[in-house]
Amino acid sequence: MAAANDLRKGMCIRYNGNAAIVLEVMHRTPGNLRAFVQVIIRYIGTGKSADVRFGSTDKVELVDVQRTNLEFSYKDHQGYHFMDPDSYETVTFDEEMVSEVKDYLVENLKVEILYVEGRAGTIELPASVCLKVTESAEGVRGDSANNVMKPATLETGKVVNVPLFIKEGELVKIDTRTGTYMGRA
Repeated sequence: MAAANDLRKGMCIRYNGNAAIVLEVMHRTPGNLRAFVQVIIRYIGTGKSADVRFGSTDKVELVDVQRTNLEFSYKDHQGYHFMDPDSYETVTFDEEMVSEVKDYLVENLKVEILYVEGRAGTIELPASVCLKVTESAEGVRGDSANNVMKPATLETGKVVNVPLFIKEGELVKIDTRTGTYMGRA
């Protein structure tokens, strides 16, 4: 058992008898009221999310989590295929499991899979990925105000705002936590 104040993103807890991954943690101290911890969790079994509030001194049951490093190989009609770099075994995940991270998956990308009680829970991406710009409008001459951005489509289909000087075919670095442009790769 751990105190609710000790919860962090990526931890796994048991709530209402079901294992759940902690997606977000916010510590709140409103005015003259008692402090509480507001947590967004996703149940492993159903994939549904919930917003839960714990008192700061409440106890929470932690669940054991196993982490495995895999590399993304390819996507086909059966799902998304990942390979274990040590044993060369292939693991396939369906669209539902990969839905949050599919915009960042490129060939040979190393990811970390969290297994909770023998079932895959979530896919953790690196902090940033390098993606190729496949479609981008030309910058308008004379449009030189500070921080002018334009939409660009990346090789995975994701659309992000990039500076005017980015052209088609260039590699850009994207923050996987916020989905924003970080710079040229």
